[in-house]
Amino acid sequence: MITSILSFFDNIGRPILFALHLMRLTLKLSFSRNETFQQIYKITINSLPTTVMAGFFVGAIMTIQFTLQMRDFGALSYLGGLATSGTFREVGPLLIGFMLCGKVGAFTASELGTMKITEQFDAIRCLGADPLKEIVIPRFIGIIVSSFFLLVGGLVASVAGGMLLGILYAGVSADEYLRHIPRFLLGISILSGFIKSLTFAILLATICTFKGYHVNGGAKEVGQAVVSTAVASMVAIVLFDWLTSFSLEVVIQIFQGFT
Repeated sequence: MITSILSFFDNIGRPILFALHLMRLTLKLSFSRNETFQQIYKITINSLPTTVMAGFFVGAIMTIQFTLQMRDFGALSYLGGLATSGTFREVGPLLIGFMLCGKVGAFTASELGTMKITEQFDAIRCLGADPLKEIVIPRFIGIIVSSFFLLVGGLVASVAGGMLLGILYAGVSADEYLRHIPRFLLGISILSGFIKSLTFAILLATICTFKGYHVNGGAKEVGQAVVSTAVASMVAIVLFDWLTSFSLEVVIQIFQGFT
């Protein structure tokens, strides 16, 4: 029992310490700039088509679901505002997080794990360089920065998908769909989406780089690291999604109490 508890806290504490170390090196600008920009570009370009397509259909699904509820109350004129607000606050960041888990997180863990077992990190050390600075941190930063661009692309696509289904399915004009978005899409909704997206990106970047960098063994262990990365990342995102949602609601209530 005690061993299980210690193992649980060890599995949580080691990635946190690893992330803090990477952040400390990042703040000191101790990493390869060229490799970092290449990672940001590669992750964004490779993931953007999938994210945009998923965002488009998520916006369409949200519009259909809200239409079914609002048609009975004759409130379809507010369809665009409600669907867009829900997507920006909750569905969009969660979608981007899951997309990155399956596409970027697993690949990064596999890539780093393969480099580890083929002794490429040792070769880098023999050349007098630090693999953390040259290989790991650029991927860590790349995942975090690219998540911003992917979030913007996915959310814009979700508005387009929702508007298209609003026209075809709900019979709402494009002007009517867009007119009430500013009324419901408040600054706190946009801020909430970006805070969640940043939190999820940091979690994913930490887990996948930690799992990949600490692989020991052979191909079997690399596969286990990939699976572990996907599972741990998705569980962490769901837990922190609840935590950030709850924390933001508390902050909003406190702020409203003062005003």
